[in-house]
Amino acid sequence: MPPFNMLHQEYDAPEALRDTIKCFWYNKRTSGEGLSGYEVIPDGYAEIIFYFGNISVEQGENLQALPSPFMMGLLNQPVHFYTRGDLEIIGIRCFPWTVFDLLGLHPDRAGVQVFEHPMAQLQNGLSRLVSAGRIEEAVAEVKQYFLDARLGVAADSMLHKAGMAMQKAKGNLPVSQVAEAAHATLRTLERNFKQSSGYTVKDVSGLMRFEQVRNRLWTEPDVNLTGLAHEMGYTDQPHLSREFKRYSGTSPAAFARNAKKGKQAAANDVLAFAKKNAK
Repeated sequence: MPPFNMLHQEYDAPEALRDTIKCFWYNKRTSGEGLSGYEVIPDGYAEIIFYFGNISVEQGENLQALPSPFMMGLLNQPVHFYTRGDLEIIGIRCFPWTVFDLLGLHPDRAGVQVFEHPMAQLQNGLSRLVSAGRIEEAVAEVKQYFLDARLGVAADSMLHKAGMAMQKAKGNLPVSQVAEAAHATLRTLERNFKQSSGYTVKDVSGLMRFEQVRNRLWTEPDVNLTGLAHEMGYTDQPHLSREFKRYSGTSPAAFARNAKKGKQAAANDVLAFAKKNAK
């Protein structure tokens, strides 16, 4: 794989958007002219992606070029993307139970989605700002677009309460207790949640819990898996392992080993850079 560097920055959502959008983010990936691949692992969010450069997604044995913007709905398995040279991204991380209403789109379970939307009119202006290195201005323009869009969408307090309860519990909350937190019957909550996101409460909770496990294994690759399973509310370690492999395609132990290798490689790169610049 070609040499690869990455810069990532997150920006808080304005107060008026915090019931629909988790955050905005900017990412810059620099690689060689050869094809560079990277994997996106599922989590509990939907992402709207504006990009500047080129991105293709793996579709069977072929690569499909993607337009900008495109959307990644909730994923239930890893997705592989490919790019060449420099790639810059402005992303909008949305709660899955709000994103379709915010965009005025019909809910869809598909992971990577290509869609037509007036939001695409932002692309040229954002491209000019990003090319000039005016990232803060580009992010501010995207924020303003969504602030304006938010004014035309009625808030669903039931779904907001349900989603916040699920997040607070990190996905480890029975559906009946989610309904209680939302002040709704179980049947009403399930119907409205699936209508708004394309997924059930249980689906989204499972992804939230997986995300917590994934993050812990990345930051603490030597963590005891039996203890982690108990902490995260899984029945036992085999239950955690099955769910983890379902979403990631690999075992928790293998993921932890790769996390350690990745951190060591990153540390070696930093050390090599420091030595080079110390000469």
